[in-house]
Amino acid sequence: MRVMNTIAERIYDFLKNYPPFEFLTREQLFSVCESVEVIYLVKDQILFQISEPVAEHFYVVRNGALGLFREQQALVDQCDEGDIFGLRALMRKDQYLLEAKALEESIVYSISSALLRDYITTNTEASQFLLSTFVSNSKGLVQGEEGGQLDSNISDLQSVDYSKYPIACGKEMTIQEAALKMSTNRVGSIVIVEEDRPIGIITDKDLRTKIATGTHKIDESVEAIMSSPVITFPESISVAEAQIAMLRNRITHLCITKDGTDQSELTGILSEHDIVVLRENNASSLIKEVKRSKTVDDLKSVRQRAHLLMSQYLEQAIPIDFVSRIISAINDAITDKLVCLAIDSKQEKPPVSFAWLTIGSQGRQEQLLLTDQDNALVFANVEKELYEETKAYFLDLANSINQGLEIVGFELCPAQMMANNPKWCLSLSEWQSQFKRWITRPDQDNLMLSTIFFDYECSYGDSELVDQLSEHIFESIEQHKIFLNFLGRNVLQNPPPLSFFRQFLVEHDGQHKDQFDLKARALMPLIDAARLLILYHNNKGINNTKERFEKLAELEPQNKDIYLFCAESFQQLLRFRTEQGLLNNDSGRFINLASLSKGDRLKLKRCFKAVKAIQELIQTRFKLAQLM
Repeated sequence: MRVMNTIAERIYDFLKNYPPFEFLTREQLFSVCESVEVIYLVKDQILFQISEPVAEHFYVVRNGALGLFREQQALVDQCDEGDIFGLRALMRKDQYLLEAKALEESIVYSISSALLRDYITTNTEASQFLLSTFVSNSKGLVQGEEGGQLDSNISDLQSVDYSKYPIACGKEMTIQEAALKMSTNRVGSIVIVEEDRPIGIITDKDLRTKIATGTHKIDESVEAIMSSPVITFPESISVAEAQIAMLRNRITHLCITKDGTDQSELTGILSEHDIVVLRENNASSLIKEVKRSKTVDDLKSVRQRAHLLMSQYLEQAIPIDFVSRIISAINDAITDKLVCLAIDSKQEKPPVSFAWLTIGSQGRQEQLLLTDQDNALVFANVEKELYEETKAYFLDLANSINQGLEIVGFELCPAQMMANNPKWCLSLSEWQSQFKRWITRPDQDNLMLSTIFFDYECSYGDSELVDQLSEHIFESIEQHKIFLNFLGRNVLQNPPPLSFFRQFLVEHDGQHKDQFDLKARALMPLIDAARLLILYHNNKGINNTKERFEKLAELEPQNKDIYLFCAESFQQLLRFRTEQGLLNNDSGRFINLASLSKGDRLKLKRCFKAVKAIQELIQTRFKLAQLM
């Protein structure tokens, strides 16, 4: 008769209600519960600290709350009843990157990695839950010290850049010959193959534990010491899958084959080292590298790697809004660093406070491809006699920054909408007057400038100047409501991109004759509509088109379906443009319709319905039939 473990029963009654434990059988879960260590923490007591070696445990909150903190006690996440933490660190097998501290009196269950391997990662549903937690935790944003939010979990969905030229040998080769081959090729493993199929593997560890100890002799065949069968995965394996597989099987290498089984051709080898290298090239590490950069060429290298990172994310079907946020954060960090380098290169520091503004697509955090730059500069008001000298300083500074951006890869704007243009390098009062003039005199030129300059973001400098400018803009609009009607009429200048016969409206002449202008005919109508309606609601601080539509859905529940349809369509169009740009090595703006599949055409046409729906709403809202 089995003696009941009262404490284990209580732990069981709690854990059975939470994933991934709820997926285990009673016997499996009870075996886990019998080995759980119960930890009592008083308020402010630390469970583990930053840079402390990772323990062979992960944790579950039973009662109370644990805070996860970065340096300077910046709270990253709060773990409440049933929340798991410490799992990512356990899989990383390194040092803790966060501090865990009790926010109140708490009880925590500590569960060993051995139990994780034996019961949880071997259970399909439990393992799938672990995979999903890597990519669904919206609290997993890494905030850099100087800005730019990055979703650190995205890299776990990324394909691993494994070695595509694995060192292999036949099973008849001697251990000595195999070791020499490993040494010559400077690798830590060799795969034993039979008819190109992997049947075993030898690693440096095998040579240390089986040869150096005298257990086997070097003239024996590799078959004597190889680990078999090997663990295989397809070429599309993600970081998260690789980490779980290595943890589950207690190994450091995976074989990559054509179809993911050991019955097909070996195409690669993946090691723990490969995953470490990948993490050194993810978005967070690129941001850190930007901060360490000392030259513009250093920044150019980072931006090129960010371009490759973006391509990999798109191949893995990472949501485009996450990708755009990450690339925008990297772009902002690069711009920030360029401003710092430009200031450091000058003999004199800025005479007054200023702010560097990114405008247009980067201001909306939607600039994925290396297109031309759009920016402006605002500096604090100065006495009249100091104005010319002050402006000359900032024009010279802006010119250095614009040149740096060009070297990094952002072409100079053909229309000169850059901060080194005297028109776009102005004092706060000048910018306020400029925007008021655009709003009170909404002719075609002023409306065009409004659509560009109303989407701005402070990339560097005095955010208070930018806040004052924003306040002034909204006050001016409030005093001249008719401006929104003219802006609305401007939104309707590009009708839905299909003709009466449901054919794509293409360019009739010029360099892009017979091509479809995805930017002007599909993306801009949605961008302009979102901007107009967010201004109508006097809502500040939201520039991103998707986020604007989502906010509008909250503000107008009666039109929620239209706004969410627009948000979804915009994201699909942005992804499509980015993919086309990568495919054709250009901006992705103009599309050769003959190159599109029937499926792509149908997807685009569905997105065009969103353009029609939002334009009809705007025409009714602003009574534009009377102005047309």
